[in-house]
Amino acid sequence: MKQVFYRYNPDTDNFERHYPTLKTRLASLGKYLAVGCVIGIGLYVMLVYIFEGPTERNLKEENDKLRSQYAILEKRLDNSIKVMEDIRNRDDNFYRVMMQMDPLSSNERFSGLENDTRLETSGHINDAELLSRINRSIDLLEHQVYSQSISFDQLREAAGEQKEKIACIPSVMPINIKDYTMSSGYGYRRDPIYGTAKFHEGLDFAAATGTPVFATADAVVEVADRKDSYGNCIDLNHGYNYTTRYAHLSQILVKPGQKVKRGEMIGKVGSTGKSTGSHLHYEVRFKGEPQNPVHYYFMDLTPQQYLDMIQLAENSGHVMD
Repeated sequence: MKQVFYRYNPDTDNFERHYPTLKTRLASLGKYLAVGCVIGIGLYVMLVYIFEGPTERNLKEENDKLRSQYAILEKRLDNSIKVMEDIRNRDDNFYRVMMQMDPLSSNERFSGLENDTRLETSGHINDAELLSRINRSIDLLEHQVYSQSISFDQLREAAGEQKEKIACIPSVMPINIKDYTMSSGYGYRRDPIYGTAKFHEGLDFAAATGTPVFATADAVVEVADRKDSYGNCIDLNHGYNYTTRYAHLSQILVKPGQKVKRGEMIGKVGSTGKSTGSHLHYEVRFKGEPQNPVHYYFMDLTPQQYLDMIQLAENSGHVMD
């Protein structure tokens, strides 16, 4: 029904019919449209952000589950890359040094990929970027695994060509793994007698007096006698710049100049010299410089035993000499 408007006219003292202008009508229409739009937008916001429908709720739950799975995958990738970095460091700084081979270049390791693709957080980036970064991490891991496989092939070939050298590199335990407890690791420790900080150049294996001690590689006996604070001591010269020391022995079973084979019994554990208890002090040296012996058991221990050995060596602080 069309509305009719009247306006009072004082000149005629009557109410006269009023016809709004086009401009007034358009203004009124615009006002109603604006109010309608505001109300419509308000209702839409309420429906979308306040009152979730079953479909929206399910999609949100699925999205939350996916992001949670992304976070788990991200963590696993991060741990895998850390493991590969540890293997790479051992490959470059030990295995290739032992074989006198140059380390693989960064380009050979990563094939041009930057080694910074691990994710710091998955909560502040969108799904597309998250997936992209995870894919880059997977690419990095694949390249590292592939390059490490090539490196191991090269090392195997080099080992085949240097069998004599391998036989002369310390690579087994100097004492049976069932016969000792780790007393002190390699590095700075407090001297048990003088109480001062001192660099411990080997490992201390606490064991019963008389426990067999074995040569860790083929060698020639250089020293087999009492030696200062080391007590009864054996020094083996393995050639190729490697030497080993076995100290505080209760008994020496070899003589200077004698040739010994890896695994041959050369002495027995004791507590001679500057010692606070029955144990074997064992050192590995390369070009006269002390090395951490835990890196020289690759022929004797399983991977789990090797990890246990590293942990024990790092946590043991009871120096016995």
